[in-house]
Amino acid sequence: MSDLRELLRGIDVFFGDLPDFDPAGLPVDPQELFVEWLLAAHRGGVREPHAMTLSTIGSDGAPTARVLILKNVSAQGWQFAADADSRKGRELAAHPVASLTFYWSELARQVRVRGRVEAAEPGSSAADFLARSPGARAEALLGLQSTPLSDLAARDEAVRAAARRIEEDPGLVAPGWTLYTLRADSVEFWQGDRDRRHTRVNYVCTGTGWERGLLWP
Repeated sequence: MSDLRELLRGIDVFFGDLPDFDPAGLPVDPQELFVEWLLAAHRGGVREPHAMTLSTIGSDGAPTARVLILKNVSAQGWQFAADADSRKGRELAAHPVASLTFYWSELARQVRVRGRVEAAEPGSSAADFLARSPGARAEALLGLQSTPLSDLAARDEAVRAAARRIEEDPGLVAPGWTLYTLRADSVEFWQGDRDRRHTRVNYVCTGTGWERGLLWP
C-alpha cells in the first residue's frame, strides 16, 4: 500500500497548456458558460465530454453516483435519461434532487450542477428512447438494471432476444424509459491551475435571476 501511495502522489496533474479563465467577463446565465466549456472540451479532443457523474440520494439517505451521458441543455435545464424503475429512477422519484459533475481533465476544468429533477412527458421520453442506437435500446428494454445476474451468457441471450423484438417492432419503447431535466439552483465552475491557484465561480439562482461570485480554492 505504501508503494501505491507513492505512485498516486507521483502522478502528474494539471500539465500542458491550460486554458485561461477570466471571471471579469462572465455571462449572466451559467448555461451560456457551460455550453462554451463543453464545446471547448469537444474541440480540445476530450473523450466523451458529455459524460457526467449523476449523484442521487438513496433510500438510506446516503449518496449514490454513476456516470451517464448528458442529452441536452435547454432553457429548462440539463437533460439525461434513465429507466424509472432503475435504482436511480426510484431514488429520483423519492428525492427529486440531484447533482451533476463534469470533469475535463485535459483542460483542468470541472463543473458542478445542483437542483431539482423533473420527469418529461411520455412523448419526449419515447422520442429520446427511439433516438438511441439499436444495441442501447435492446439493453434498456430488458428493465433489469442493477438486479442480480446469474452469468454473462444469460445477459447475452436476453439482449439478443430484446434485439429481435426491436427488429420486429422498430417503434417499441421501454415502458419505464424517462427523460429527466435538472433545473439548476446552483452551478459552479472550477478552472485548475498547476500552481494550485484554482479559479472557482459559483452561480446561485435567486428565483428572478442569477447571482454569481468567486469562491476560495
